[in-house]
Amino acid sequence: MEAFSDSFLEFAAILGVAVGIGFIGRMLKQPLIVSFILVGLIVGPYGLDLLRSVEKIHLLSEMGIAVLLFVVGLKLDVSLIRTSGKVALATGMGQVIFTSVFGYFIGIALGFEPVTSLYIAVALTFSSTIIIVKLLSDKKEIQSLHGQISIGFLIVQDIVVILAMIVLSAMGTQSDYSLVQEIIWVVVKGIGMLIGVVLLIRYVMRWLTSLMARTQELLVLFSLAWAIALAALSDYLGFSKEVGAFLGGISLASTPYREVISGRLVSVRDFLLLFFFIHLGSQVDVTLIGDQIVPAVVLSLFVLIGNPIIVMIILGVMGYRKRTGFLAGLNVAQISEFSLILAALGLSLGQIDEETLGLITLVGLITIGTSTYLIMYSHQLYEHVSRLLGIFERKNPYREVSGEKVTEDPIDVIIFGLGMYGNNIARSLEEKGYKVFGVDFDPRAVKRWNRKGRRAQYGDADDPELMEILPGDTQCVISTLPDKQINLALIKYLKQANYKGSVAVTSYYGRTAKELELAGADLILLPFVDASENIVEKLKSLKKKQ
Repeated sequence: MEAFSDSFLEFAAILGVAVGIGFIGRMLKQPLIVSFILVGLIVGPYGLDLLRSVEKIHLLSEMGIAVLLFVVGLKLDVSLIRTSGKVALATGMGQVIFTSVFGYFIGIALGFEPVTSLYIAVALTFSSTIIIVKLLSDKKEIQSLHGQISIGFLIVQDIVVILAMIVLSAMGTQSDYSLVQEIIWVVVKGIGMLIGVVLLIRYVMRWLTSLMARTQELLVLFSLAWAIALAALSDYLGFSKEVGAFLGGISLASTPYREVISGRLVSVRDFLLLFFFIHLGSQVDVTLIGDQIVPAVVLSLFVLIGNPIIVMIILGVMGYRKRTGFLAGLNVAQISEFSLILAALGLSLGQIDEETLGLITLVGLITIGTSTYLIMYSHQLYEHVSRLLGIFERKNPYREVSGEKVTEDPIDVIIFGLGMYGNNIARSLEEKGYKVFGVDFDPRAVKRWNRKGRRAQYGDADDPELMEILPGDTQCVISTLPDKQINLALIKYLKQANYKGSVAVTSYYGRTAKELELAGADLILLPFVDASENIVEKLKSLKKKQ
């Protein structure tokens, strides 16, 4: 009973520290990954030394990794790579090859052994899917062109990291076979396991999940059991547990319940990952960090500068604008939670030491912490550096613009934002004889407009260079976007372009109307207020008829 109470007291203290550090991290707008690693440093043997139940923490951390990979496999939408076209594969593979090759030689130059340099290079290669998707979602840029490109090459990275885990696991296996023979044997076992999963997907999983889905709690429990079971089987066959969990997610990705399962498991994943990062942080020998500061800074600068540059080069060669390349490039300016998982795997296999683990963790803290601010303020940063980025753009970035004015025909109204609200406004204007032109940062929305016979252009309302290619002689510009900062930027850039027509912008909140009016907006659209007033008028007319 005493051990039971001590364990509960220990976990309560650790969770309390995690809440406190996590709250401070959120105040500083940092991802929880950074906070959780710091918690591990604080509660570990070089901090408050609260951690006693190491085996229990380790088990929870391994379950967290398994659930993480399971959710990644569950959400793996290979069709997104096809819809993104060659750009996702070219950018993903190009960045992986560039970072791993140059990262390896930087490691050698810093005096590390070849195997250690290989681990460092691989760790620098991957970007954090969780952090990037979260930040893009918060900024409402998931559907933007640079957002779709980023998610496309993140999927490519996710696939590569699984292959890297297989190879590194094979390198760490003790046997009488050579490395090549061991890798071949692992590949054979992997193919066998993959065939088994494919057969389960085709003949069993849809029926089984339909049976389990009669109770959502049972469906979630089954999914967790399936993830852990395949992770255990993968470990038994000589792979890492992560590979099995990843395949488990893929096996359920084709079922109609993938969204329900992933939605329910996100909280479980985040809670269990807390223990992985705590366990990881507690393993870092802080007394060695002082010796790692210089190599950590060098490697961090390589990730923060080198990764975005290679992405901008690839996207520029493929015909994208420098702005798209810059915004997408910032999304790879950090290492991933997978980098830390790989480092932990290398330590468990005896291929790297605690010093290397500490180095990779320190690089993670620096790059994740810094890139978070870079991504959050990416648009403002672009304004300051755009003049320096001309070398990353073709004379004619044909994938986004033709290099000339979008159209020579007269346009009466330009609408920014082609969602439901923008569509309704456009339809009403067209019925009254106005010629309408649309702009949206979602390529799919632009294509939908084009299919309807309407003219539209891909672009961001807060892109200063967009004004150069839009029709100049137009009576009115309408923004259906409710974001205040975007609308303020649009008004500013229209003024800089000497636009003489009217400007109408949208706001969900009346309190921002005055600020937009002072900035130069001629009309403030308040959808909810306007709709409610319209409903009241209709109700009044209905009452008169009665």
